[in-house]
Amino acid sequence: MNVFGVDIGGSGIKGAPVDLERGALTEERHKVLTPQPATPDGVAGRVAEVVEHFGWSGPIGVTFPGVVTGSTIRTAANVDKGWIGVDAARLIGERVGGLPVTVLNDADAAGLAEMTFGAGRGRTGTVIMLTLGTGIGSALFVDGRLVPNTELGHLELKGHDAEKRASAKAREDEELTWEHWATRRLQKYLAHVEMLFSPELFIIGGGVSRKADKFLPLIEDIRAEIVPAQLLNNAGIVGAAMAAASPEAGGRDRSAGS
Repeated sequence: MNVFGVDIGGSGIKGAPVDLERGALTEERHKVLTPQPATPDGVAGRVAEVVEHFGWSGPIGVTFPGVVTGSTIRTAANVDKGWIGVDAARLIGERVGGLPVTVLNDADAAGLAEMTFGAGRGRTGTVIMLTLGTGIGSALFVDGRLVPNTELGHLELKGHDAEKRASAKAREDEELTWEHWATRRLQKYLAHVEMLFSPELFIIGGGVSRKADKFLPLIEDIRAEIVPAQLLNNAGIVGAAMAAASPEAGGRDRSAGS
């Protein structure tokens, strides 16, 4: 079964059809830049561009970098604040010709994919997926069940949102070495999350997961196992498609664009 997934990020919007039996993209993903400012109309238009690139006609799953309840956006830390209160499934559905759209938190989508097809497959207990990118997204699982919209990137660290100090963007913006970022920023953040939730496993995702060998071996004094995401930066697309095929998987109701 193939379903279309779109992953909205702070810098890019990417999507592709997904084979849900294998958890793999069936075609090379298409990516466009996230408009700046990332307004609802602007982002919805770019999502439509990605869908139209493939001539897709069918259900679509879309991730969003913030809290999503039903299909309504509740927070928008790394996109335009005009998203707050918007029915994202309806808005995007209108821009893609009335196709059925399911919307869920971006890290929750990535976590669903990793727990089904990737590094979390078959794992029980408490598992936390962290996506390190423009911000820090989180997905919390207890015995395989998702606790949605945890947003652990906004925990306080040194008087700031953790993502302002430990995200991949923070490393790039401040021109930190991998060692400085891993040992003085990311490790402290992981220790804080571990203190609060005592997970058995951390899965590290986002684009930076492609370079896991540069920073994961530097992290010490964390009891939990720490592994890179296996689906790398495609996890959000795969998880979005999973949610579109089975909205209850992500705790979301499917909404038509009409």
